[in-house]
Amino acid sequence: MEITGRITADGQIKKLKDDRELVAFSIALSNRYKKKGTESKGVDTFVNCSYWISTKVVSILKKGSIVTVGGSIGVNAYKTNDGEYHAHLTFHCDYIQLIGSGKAGTVVLAETPKPETVDDLPF
Repeated sequence: MEITGRITADGQIKKLKDDRELVAFSIALSNRYKKKGTESKGVDTFVNCSYWISTKVVSILKKGSIVTVGGSIGVNAYKTNDGEYHAHLTFHCDYIQLIGSGKAGTVVLAETPKPETVDDLPF
């Protein structure tokens, strides 16, 4: 799956208890629509992303940049100390392609390699 959106804050390197590291960032997806005879409306969806392959990519993940990420969706569900249940979607990135920075005039600055796809369809 691929999604394209604007980074909402600079990427951060997170260190886990077992000393593994990941890059965490979030992107905003904007969806605009217009019902017949009404004004245009917009819905913004925020997606938390994680990239486990290399922490070097954090230097290009700056607020306002537009990226296309590919990977899979996951769910984090947990119960708070108050007994309430919460869940949110996360996106586990296999690759990141920077489409443009927050500055005007910049196009395709960097990208991580896309994983090879296996075409095993019989037709």
